[in-house]
Amino acid sequence: MKEKSKGESRKRVIDYKIFVPSLLIIIAISIPFSMYEDESLNLLNGIFDGIVEMFTWGYIWYALLMVAAGLFFSFSKYGNVVLGDPTEKPRFTLFEYASILIAMGLGSTIMRTGMIQWTKVALEPPYGVEAQTREALMWGNSYSMFLWSFQVFAIFVMAAPAMGYILHVRKKPFMRISEACRCIFGDKFTNGVGGKVLDVIFLISILSGAAVTLGLGTPIITFNLAKLFDMEVTFGLTLAVTIIWVILFSVSAYLGIEKGIKKLSTLNMYIAGAFAIFIMLVGPGVFILNYFTESIGFLFSNYIDMSLHTNSLDVEGSTYMESNTVFWFAYCATWAMLHSIFAAKISRGRTIKEMILTYLLAPTLISWIATGILGGLGVHRYLTGEVPVLDIVQEQNPMAVIPEILASLPLSAIAISVFLIVATIFLTTTLDSTTYTIASYTGTKDMSKAEPSKSLRMIVAAVVTIIALLLMRIGGLAPLEVLSGLMGIPIIIIQFLTIYAAKKMMDEDKAWKYNVRRKRNDNGETWRKTSNF
Repeated sequence: MKEKSKGESRKRVIDYKIFVPSLLIIIAISIPFSMYEDESLNLLNGIFDGIVEMFTWGYIWYALLMVAAGLFFSFSKYGNVVLGDPTEKPRFTLFEYASILIAMGLGSTIMRTGMIQWTKVALEPPYGVEAQTREALMWGNSYSMFLWSFQVFAIFVMAAPAMGYILHVRKKPFMRISEACRCIFGDKFTNGVGGKVLDVIFLISILSGAAVTLGLGTPIITFNLAKLFDMEVTFGLTLAVTIIWVILFSVSAYLGIEKGIKKLSTLNMYIAGAFAIFIMLVGPGVFILNYFTESIGFLFSNYIDMSLHTNSLDVEGSTYMESNTVFWFAYCATWAMLHSIFAAKISRGRTIKEMILTYLLAPTLISWIATGILGGLGVHRYLTGEVPVLDIVQEQNPMAVIPEILASLPLSAIAISVFLIVATIFLTTTLDSTTYTIASYTGTKDMSKAEPSKSLRMIVAAVVTIIALLLMRIGGLAPLEVLSGLMGIPIIIIQFLTIYAAKKMMDEDKAWKYNVRRKRNDNGETWRKTSNF
């Protein structure tokens, strides 16, 4: 009987009822979209443009509501609830914890947006500002910082309280959206078709998003490699880079959080910090500091305007900023549940307040610094005429301007090489976290007690890679990227459900009373820490 049990457990490493339908739906969507890319893009862009026109206000208020929910959970009695046993210490130190969340939250995307996002706004500024002027440049870098601010990280983390609570407090075996919503819909819905639909929606959005991230992250490496070794960007180079990346994030995911993800994340913080200091020392350090200071001031002065800007009066026609903000929030919504599940998994021993505020503040701070340094370098090269930044962005692939800016630095080969290392590790930590989370979600092991199966992590890594490579080869990433943005719509609804579920579960258990840290008084007696609210 023991041998049979072991055999059955090996067969049931993965929950095929949610994994197979998700995979089949992605394949069914990707193949025709890739075969008819132009038509697919026109169709999807038409749908997305219609949504933007109808629901710009909705996405803007959605992001703000996520921030409000985060502040509510952090500074109310719920903020003191410990995710796990109140007597246990957090799994990671604060630095390790923040590093992992930063690596997951930012990834290699910050390397791209930090360097070139400002160019798109400088060429098409809001509020009738003239393009390529001083004011347009200020809007550009400040908007780049805005994209990596509180709304985005609130979107990423606000399903985590529910997911962390079911895993670490209620000790549920499956860390799934359906399980988090059990307290709302009941057992019949959760165990039936309704629960499976919720889980399949999550997997479709995350698997497609992971494939898009791998596909869009690769050019950051290939363009810089081509510049470093004076070669052409070909599909062969893209394939080689992707294979190396796959090996890296597969090994990291296989090793797990402690030996893989944590070590890579903390290492990258040190390398990225050294790279930032290098740019400041050999580059225009004084200009960057001044421009960063001014950008922060401009951001704070216009933060409310950026947060609520819809261009309802159509001043000087539609601009890049309002449409991109909506797309950005929609795209981030697609990733929201993945970030929340991963944050929940690594937050054992943390309070809800610690988890939310760390995710709101740590990635925001690092992203602003990265944008200030990388964007400041690009703006300086544009102003001095050393690199025709805006011309390259308009006439070529925007990625092509990144190595040109880095090549303008002294010791340019070192600058490009270190940039490659940081970007590679960032994408590796994003994808290994993604692979680990998907494996946790689709596995059949008890996630409150065990790590996801290593073989399942490898299966997920292979699936993501194959989808990305096929779509890159036949040119289908662009439609899938837009589709990923559209997938954010059902995720938003699910996200609000998990926020309500978190509050409902904690109220049912009176967790804010019983699952909080205790302190000792002067007599050595234990007493419960009470909330000030």
